[in-house]
Amino acid sequence: MSWVWAALLTALCYGLYNVFIKLSAGRIHVIAGALILQAAAMLLGAGAIIFLRFTKTPLPFSAKGIGFAVLAGVFVGLAEILSFFVFSRGVPASAGIPVIVGGTVVAGAALGFAFLGESLSPRDILAVAMIAAGIVLLGGK
Repeated sequence: MSWVWAALLTALCYGLYNVFIKLSAGRIHVIAGALILQAAAMLLGAGAIIFLRFTKTPLPFSAKGIGFAVLAGVFVGLAEILSFFVFSRGVPASAGIPVIVGGTVVAGAALGFAFLGESLSPRDILAVAMIAAGIVLLGGK
C-alpha cells in the first residue's frame, strides 16, 4: 500500500473517530469519554503487539522514541478531552470536525516549520492559508 492510500485510510479513521466522539459527547462526562476512548485504543494496540510478538516481528524502540510517544499520548489525551468538551456544547460535526482537523493541519505545518526545520513552498503556504481561512469562516457560525 502506498503512503497516500495509507494516509487516506488514516483520514477516514480520524473522521470516524471524530463522528463517534460527537455522537457520545453530551451522553458521557468528557473525562470518562476520553478515558474509555484511550482504553479502547490501548487494547487495540496491545492486541497488535501480541500479534507481532507471535509472528516474531522485530519491535525496535529507543528511549527518545518512547519519550516522544509519551508526549504524543499526553497531547492526544488533552485533544480527546477537549473534543468531547467541544461537541458536548452542541457544536455540529459539520463545523467542529473541520475546525479541529483543519486546525491540526495549520498547527502541524507551523510546528514543522518552526521546530523541525521543514520548508514550506509558496503552494504549501497558500494551502495552509486557505485552510486557516476555512477555519475562520466555520468558526464564525
